[in-house]
Amino acid sequence: MQLTSLLLVVLLLSTWGHAAVLPEQRADALYHRYEGGGMTIDGPSVLVRKNIAERVSLSANYYADKVSAASIDVVTTASPYSEEREEHSVGADYLAGKAIYSIKWTQSEESDFSARSLSFGASQDFFGDLTTLSFGYARGDDTVRRSGDPAFEEEAVRQQYRMGVTQVVTRNLLVALSHEFVTDEGYLNNPYRSVRYLVGSGYSFQSEVYPETRTSEATALRASYYLPWRAGLHLEHRLYSDSWGVASKDWGLVLVQPWREQWELEFRARHYDQGAADFYSDLFPFQDAQNFLARDKELSTFTSTSFGVAAGYTFFKGRWKHADRFMLRLSLDHYQFDYQDFRDIRVAVPVAGQEPLYGFSALVTQALFSVWY
Repeated sequence: MQLTSLLLVVLLLSTWGHAAVLPEQRADALYHRYEGGGMTIDGPSVLVRKNIAERVSLSANYYADKVSAASIDVVTTASPYSEEREEHSVGADYLAGKAIYSIKWTQSEESDFSARSLSFGASQDFFGDLTTLSFGYARGDDTVRRSGDPAFEEEAVRQQYRMGVTQVVTRNLLVALSHEFVTDEGYLNNPYRSVRYLVGSGYSFQSEVYPETRTSEATALRASYYLPWRAGLHLEHRLYSDSWGVASKDWGLVLVQPWREQWELEFRARHYDQGAADFYSDLFPFQDAQNFLARDKELSTFTSTSFGVAAGYTFFKGRWKHADRFMLRLSLDHYQFDYQDFRDIRVAVPVAGQEPLYGFSALVTQALFSVWY
């Protein structure tokens, strides 16, 4: 296989966990910002990775979010708020022949939510390093609190099982198939959310009620192809379903184009379709209309489409004694969300249920500085 084509395709498949090679030693500093639908989320992230004796790779990551929320959910049932979340994680990868074993611990804290998770993974190359099998397990323990109510505290346990296979099909084509199975148990809804129910020609609110268990499965097929003009094309299709009745599918396309020696350009597009949960409704006919009640728009029927661009510039390559190269990468993504059965109740109408359907757009920007050493 030509070296340039292999490197470009492996770059596209880096998030799939292609085995038998430790991650490169590097440090990343990232700033991210999300703005849309009344929400602003921004903050930094710092990642440092160090390899030891060509067999062990250690990593540590710090990630922070500052959230200012005045979304449609907030302004219709509560008051706008702001809060901060911090996440810390440490991990290790061990290379043994053609296998890599991984472990990672993550902990995040915010004023009314705590999360801790531990994950394990393994991947193994076969058949002349043309096939890679991977397996993984993760367990998360969440503690849910409610601001202003010190007596409220609930727990949730989340477990994820995953497996995948990556295959070099031709010298220019890699294909990967992955499947994950997730079980959730405990308090699974948001303590601040409400549903609305019909009262005459108007409506009133009551708290959401969710099941205490949820199982979900997702299957993804990905392919990366090295194009004749020294570019990489990445395709992805993913199917999802769960025990709450939610089903979704999405398509993704990414084109990575090196330009000259130092530049790398990326163009991407994604489309997502989702069906509503069995117990979701924008407007229930009366109070306590059924055992489980949800009006979270993320459990409704909706579509989203995104388009993004990114540019990376590599500099000082091979010119520093203690650093191999540096890179600055800027990216911008535009998202459009359109809901088919969630209505904008900020608009006054004569009869409840006649409000216009809700939709919004969002911008996500990122600036990443990396150094390899």
